[in-house]
Amino acid sequence: MLQTGLRPVLILASLALGLAACAPHQIYRPDTALCSSPIPEQKCLTSAIQEYSDPNHLEAGYLLGFIEFDDQGQLWSRKQMRAVVNEINRQAGSNDVLIIVFVHGWKHSAAPEDGNIDEFRDILKRVSALESRVADRSKQTARKVIGVYLGWRGGSITAPFLKELTFWDRKATAQKVGHGAVAEVLTRLELVKKTKNARVRDSLRSRVPSASNDAKSRTRLVVVGHSFGGALVFSAVAQLLEDRFVLTREADEGAAGDVRGFGDLVVLINPAFEANLYAPLSDMTTERRTYFTTQRPVLVVLTSEADDATRVAFPLGRSVSTFFEVERVVTRANPVSGEDESIDQGQGNITAIGHFTPYRTHYLRAAPMPQNRMQPTMAEEITMLSAVSKAWENDAPGHVIRFHGSVLERTSNSVGRNPYLIVQVSKDLIPNHNDIYDPRVTTFLRQLIFMSAR
Repeated sequence: MLQTGLRPVLILASLALGLAACAPHQIYRPDTALCSSPIPEQKCLTSAIQEYSDPNHLEAGYLLGFIEFDDQGQLWSRKQMRAVVNEINRQAGSNDVLIIVFVHGWKHSAAPEDGNIDEFRDILKRVSALESRVADRSKQTARKVIGVYLGWRGGSITAPFLKELTFWDRKATAQKVGHGAVAEVLTRLELVKKTKNARVRDSLRSRVPSASNDAKSRTRLVVVGHSFGGALVFSAVAQLLEDRFVLTREADEGAAGDVRGFGDLVVLINPAFEANLYAPLSDMTTERRTYFTTQRPVLVVLTSEADDATRVAFPLGRSVSTFFEVERVVTRANPVSGEDESIDQGQGNITAIGHFTPYRTHYLRAAPMPQNRMQPTMAEEITMLSAVSKAWENDAPGHVIRFHGSVLERTSNSVGRNPYLIVQVSKDLIPNHNDIYDPRVTTFLRQLIFMSAR
């Protein structure tokens, strides 16, 4: 047994170790002036608004804004948020824009050295190049590609072993941040698109008074969340998604139209939240059995079959935290067969959304591809855009859509063009919780973005 006098010393030593290993709780991008550079990752370290420009004009540029949140879900700086949103509005005032929001997950932040930021820059650069090529072929002006990186303290401890124990602490923080100012920021970004659409309609009506209310700009908004960033995004937009599914725009009185989502597309990768939170949306999509050929995906959840953080750790923790909750078995009709199927709330309460079989709509598997061909050429990617859109329009239960290096197969009990995709991903494409940047996966995501943003 430890001597009584040693116990306080050991306790203090443990506390000191824990405090020393705490991840910084700070704002990383306080400077709000636009910083333009061919190497913004080196020259714009503290800048909240960065513009990548190629001095040789060989590559298309992009804008990248940072908006940061504290552990309580509040903005670190409203000045930072206003500066980023104002710059996006300024860009949208003279041109259509394609806005891609990324919310990082566990163990990441908005720190300059964070690897997620480098990967996000690569995606923006590729999307910008693809946008330029597509616009050139269609004789249109290329949209300005704008990235918005939402930063929060995804890791509370930096010590090698201790940081693995922060899973549940950061899950709670992510959901708190999602219910905080993130909803305001996302709504302000969506307002950019709505304002642009209103200007297009007003301009058209000034020339053609009888013009339809359906006129829209080419400005689009896509939101991507990874890990707890996925839980954060879902917390922020879930209620809006439910409302907009119910309030589907009516083409005529009593006639349903396409299902609307938040922005143009929400993508959640290895999200860490329980399936029961998705139940209302799943039930609504099950109840509606047909979708028009004009319907596009509005929510895509991608979860690796090898993601042990959500497959193993998540249910273990939920089993403890939900011990005193009461659940039941819910019966609903399958949208394809019409037969009754049972949904166990108890399992849905402890299982992460991507691993809950009753809600699954797709499987994404790897296609044979030489190692040196994982990334498609720009010409191949442009050709693929048309093929993927056409395949989606012909979607049906059990249908297959082919991408470069991957194949998306709808389950036999999910109806075609259901805009809510719950996708189990092969471990060959996403091998674990964090390795999400396989070229075949980023190609798949770009195709989804362009299909929703066409």
